[in-house]
Amino acid sequence: MSLRRVFRSPIPYIILGAIALWVGFGLITGSGFQQVSTQQGLQFLKDGKVSEALIIDGEQRVDLTLATADSKYGDKVQFYYVAPRGSEVIDAVTAAAPTDGFNDQVPQTNWFLSLLGILLPVLLIGAFFWLMLSGMQGGGNKVMQFGKSKAKLVSKDTPKVTFADVAGNDEAIEELEEIKDFLKDPSKFLAVGARIPKGVLLYGAPGTGKTLLARAVAGEAGVPFYSISGSDFVEMFVGVGASRVRDLFEQAKQNSPAIIFIDEIDAVGRHRGAGMGGGHDEREQTLNQLLVEMDGFDVKTNVILIAATNRPDILDPALLRPGRFDRQIGVDAPDLQGRKQILEVHGRGKPLAAGVDLEVLARKTPGFTGADLANVLNEAALLTARSNAQLIDNRALDEAVDRVMAGPQRRTRIMRDKEKLITAYHEGGHALVATAMNNTDPVTKITILPRGRALGYTMVLPLEDRYSVSRNELLDQLAYAMGGRVAEEVVFHDPTTGASNDIEKATDTARKMVTDYGMSSNVGAVKLGSASGEMFLGRNMGHERDYSDQLAQQVDAEVRQLIEAAHDEAWQVLNDNRDILDRLATELLENETLDQHQLAEIFKDVRHLPPRPQWLSSSKRPVSTIPPIEFKAAKAPIDAGATDGGITSEPEVELKPKRAPQAPPRPATA
Repeated sequence: MSLRRVFRSPIPYIILGAIALWVGFGLITGSGFQQVSTQQGLQFLKDGKVSEALIIDGEQRVDLTLATADSKYGDKVQFYYVAPRGSEVIDAVTAAAPTDGFNDQVPQTNWFLSLLGILLPVLLIGAFFWLMLSGMQGGGNKVMQFGKSKAKLVSKDTPKVTFADVAGNDEAIEELEEIKDFLKDPSKFLAVGARIPKGVLLYGAPGTGKTLLARAVAGEAGVPFYSISGSDFVEMFVGVGASRVRDLFEQAKQNSPAIIFIDEIDAVGRHRGAGMGGGHDEREQTLNQLLVEMDGFDVKTNVILIAATNRPDILDPALLRPGRFDRQIGVDAPDLQGRKQILEVHGRGKPLAAGVDLEVLARKTPGFTGADLANVLNEAALLTARSNAQLIDNRALDEAVDRVMAGPQRRTRIMRDKEKLITAYHEGGHALVATAMNNTDPVTKITILPRGRALGYTMVLPLEDRYSVSRNELLDQLAYAMGGRVAEEVVFHDPTTGASNDIEKATDTARKMVTDYGMSSNVGAVKLGSASGEMFLGRNMGHERDYSDQLAQQVDAEVRQLIEAAHDEAWQVLNDNRDILDRLATELLENETLDQHQLAEIFKDVRHLPPRPQWLSSSKRPVSTIPPIEFKAAKAPIDAGATDGGITSEPEVELKPKRAPQAPPRPATA
């Protein structure tokens, strides 16, 4: 810490002032007399050693000047006495008859010391409050800046982020480029009567790049960019948040054209109303001021507000109406092409091996956000540096994907042989059921090495991005989830707690099929329950169930029936393919991890379940006999081997096993 920063703080000056007061007070009040006991003082008087005496009235003190300096106390001593002994002391002084005489002194009031005694506590208390308030406002000389905005102005010296650094969100970039063009040349829009949006709300899951997009707008527009977090508005003092909102918008208007970016706006823009936090608090005042400022924008002001949140459902409706946040841009997880572009952006400057194919890595990471993909490449780089290698290869990337998805490998966890055997059959049951079903994605990896909180896991990855799921696919997911539990029942006749998470996921999926997706013929295509989201301040803590107890019992019965049907399907698959299950468990115990090539060899003779009967939502609505129109695929089929990640993958290798001759379809049921 530099001396300049030290002396900017008031603490050194307060300490120096206190020392100066203490020294000055000592100089004023100090007399140079050595205090002795009353007995010793009277003895000096009795022995005739005193040359001069001074009796101070009110303080009951006697100052003595000795004719000859005492070896212990010197030539100036003083002693105190109690009031009843006053006459004795006076008689002793009179009898001693000092050579230079004696005197009585009545002390006068010292106005300086009295004033100092009053002002010193007041100054100390004032300094304490000043320090406390300065600390609350971030230190320094900010006592009078409670209501000043904490927004950071992005200067020209700040490293710029441009749209070239953003990938996987082409639609969002296109929308924000229009904002940039308006700030640079508003006349083009005003000439045709267009009104640029006053506010742009970026919403999406965490890690999808909302803040990065806002930083890219700042880098591209070349205008003042004020960045602030939603939580920076609200303080413990009433009215500070509203004052900061006013100050922020005032600064932006003075430097227009400008951009204001509020990150995590849900911290201040939550739904107003009487809830757990009361009906009128500091956050609500701040939101009201924000609404007023956004309404007060002039068309020619050239100030645009950009906000980001991952919870748009909890924002106040008044904040989202046209005229405030006119444009709402969803920033979703990237698709296959977007993931490849993001990996290329984050792969700049990283030494990738010649055999690394980022498109293969993109296929292995469906559902990953931009932050996840950046983390994958960073983990791969860390693993490469840890092994003292020079290039990031496929093995490092595969391990990085596993780390992001399931956590680091638990090498210190020692499993008993029986637990390894149970885990091998459990994971083998998942993989075998997934392979034998007709609507599941291919199994790309199985391991019984502990990773994170799991003793092992089975990786099932889709070959392409999907945005909807059919009923048969959900039923296959239920059977796949129950595969591990059923394998334990079939082989050991004694299930373990390892399937608890599988049962939880299967139950959740089955309940959604009944209550959300309308995939139960008995309950019907109805939505049961209200999706109010998580509880938060400003909304009611809960809501009443919007269906009867009888219907709730029926829902429970339907959920149980779906789980039981999935249980039966998994049981049939494992019993029909018990020899393959045993072989798979043996290979897992020997190798601990199996990739897609090894699995393809093991599963080549799997006996599949016959297709399910056509589902009818009602027996009154029979299945139509008219087929759908023919549709030519725009792209060639995706090679299943592309998800392997190995550099030796060849398109002609068929990694997904061919379907064995299937049994006749089961009859249709309602």
